[in-house]
Amino acid sequence: MATETPPPSKSPTRLPSTEEFTEVQESAEFAELRRSYRSFAFPLTVAFIAWYLLYVLLSNYAGDFMGTKVFGNVNVALLLGLAQFLTTFLIAWWYARHAAAKLDPKAEAIKSRMEGGA
Repeated sequence: MATETPPPSKSPTRLPSTEEFTEVQESAEFAELRRSYRSFAFPLTVAFIAWYLLYVLLSNYAGDFMGTKVFGNVNVALLLGLAQFLTTFLIAWWYARHAAAKLDPKAEAIKSRMEGGA
């Protein structure tokens, strides 16, 4: 069975010092990594919480609307509830793509430089 990641190295990795961690934390490269993460995660988190609260508020205060039949025994509340699951999975998929494309390469570069002592 083939894997995408190579097996762990037999040689021990060098542990960075506290000063090296502080230096990396204050670097522009690390700031860019944090900015890239935050510019993606924070707006999506706020949007999803707003979407969830809208669903809860509609369920509590717009019972007639939520009870509107769409077809058969399926009503608006059921469709919006299922849409909550759909958006959860879509956000997770989108974040995984974003992390693989933008965050992981930057984080790996920082990690390898710190462990390699370069």
